[in-house]
Amino acid sequence: MDLRSGRAFWPLTNGLMHTYPPLSGDEPADVLVIGAGITGALLADRLSAAGLDVVVTDLRDVAFGSTSASTALLQYEIDTNLMDLIPMTGQADAERAYHLCREAIDMVRNLTAELPDDCGFRERGSLYYASNRRDARMLAQEHAARTRAGLNVEHLDARTLKARFGITAPAALFSPDGGEVDPYRLAQHLLQRAQSRGARVYDRTEVTRLDEHRDQFTAHTDRHAKIQARWVVVATGYEAEKFLGRRLAILKNSYALASEPIAETDGELWPTGCLIWETARPYLYARTTQDGRVVIGGEDDDHHNPARRERALPGKQRRLERKLGKLLPHLQAETAFAWAGTFGETKDGLAYIGPRQKGDRLLFALGYGGNGITYSVQAARLLTDLIRGEENDDLRIFRLDR
Repeated sequence: MDLRSGRAFWPLTNGLMHTYPPLSGDEPADVLVIGAGITGALLADRLSAAGLDVVVTDLRDVAFGSTSASTALLQYEIDTNLMDLIPMTGQADAERAYHLCREAIDMVRNLTAELPDDCGFRERGSLYYASNRRDARMLAQEHAARTRAGLNVEHLDARTLKARFGITAPAALFSPDGGEVDPYRLAQHLLQRAQSRGARVYDRTEVTRLDEHRDQFTAHTDRHAKIQARWVVVATGYEAEKFLGRRLAILKNSYALASEPIAETDGELWPTGCLIWETARPYLYARTTQDGRVVIGGEDDDHHNPARRERALPGKQRRLERKLGKLLPHLQAETAFAWAGTFGETKDGLAYIGPRQKGDRLLFALGYGGNGITYSVQAARLLTDLIRGEENDDLRIFRLDR
């Protein structure tokens, strides 16, 4: 699948950090992880830390698929508002899903503290503003739902929002719990650490077929070499239907740009440097980077057509530039990179994590939606527990047959 267009910021700014060979001979493993993006890297790191023998494959260069197109806003807020998720899943599961995403941000912070550098991780608040007056009334209800759930969130009226953040909108919610990271660098460092524990990583190697016999999988590859493993975890994101047999997400195109570095005046490009996003769907969102750039995204298409996406990119870039100028008029932002990527939405905004059916050893870690990284952090935890025979009840929230 053609997952992105344009000049994605992360691999260009980091360069080719590490290289990995293609598979050249048969390999045994406890666990085969298919997919070496941020999800596969988180899995490899967690599984290898648990003492499991891990092989990771990717049909592309490592982290050059959806990970390279991610804007990597780390939010506990799910694309589906809590007040809307509760009727879909029940109150306990909806609130637990929000708290799991909140906990995942702390887990990313702890991970980056252990790696050779911080991977651009910064703790950031999250500002969720109303796109119109009707949504302002909705935000009051969402504030009540999050407060009942024990989440730390503040309701801002239009005057307070303008005074504190310089943004003109009818209302907003501000949560101090959020973050941002460089997903490409994080994936590379995690895979290097997994390798130091004995994991093997092979890119430009496609798994073409999986055969299962009793408690053993044989993964056939386009390199004519095979991998035998007791467990297989599919972490291929939007390409997972090859192994699943059906599509679990609605695929769309999303667009993003990164500015040239902007001179800082008071230490932040806007007050607190928080993540910014809106209630409209599709929504506009923005964050900063370590070197003082603005990353802004949105303008999603209701289709997944790479050729149309390529043609649309220049116009989408101009629309994002205009929206950034309207949202934050004090910034003099010049676009340095513009790109587009495949984006998937689920019916409830939740990820799909676990086996296709209970007892299967073919597992899936599919962090669809705007919370891909936080979902993947939890997928690594939950699936490692499952493989070790320590199934966690949280896995039920993300089950594939819901």
